[in-house]
Amino acid sequence: MKDVTAAIIIKGQNILIARRAPGEQHGGSWEFPGGKVEPGETPEACLKRELGEEFGIEAEVQEYISSSLYEYPQGSIRLLAYQVKIHQEEIQLRVHDRYEWVGVTQLLNYELLPADVPIAHYLPQWMCP
Repeated sequence: MKDVTAAIIIKGQNILIARRAPGEQHGGSWEFPGGKVEPGETPEACLKRELGEEFGIEAEVQEYISSSLYEYPQGSIRLLAYQVKIHQEEIQLRVHDRYEWVGVTQLLNYELLPADVPIAHYLPQWMCP
């Protein structure tokens, strides 16, 4: 099983999601920013690295939120979601072609990657307990 991270970045009442560019794996699907944890890397370090590489942003990982398990044809993943604070407004798209700030109750209106869906279901109760 491969560990993968997801950044839950909140601005006001909205959450950042990004669409993978055509030609990328899972192109056209929306996701929470993040990526695969490398050997010897913590999930927190992975999030900082991935957000820098894929979006050109500096991030502060704040708290663990939840996880989900998903079996893709190429193998199973454990998606680890963390609340993340970013330190600038400008976002550069490097492997995505679009990003949006979406209300927490609107996330499921987007074609999210399957592993992201359980996290999207959980976020409303996490944000408004």
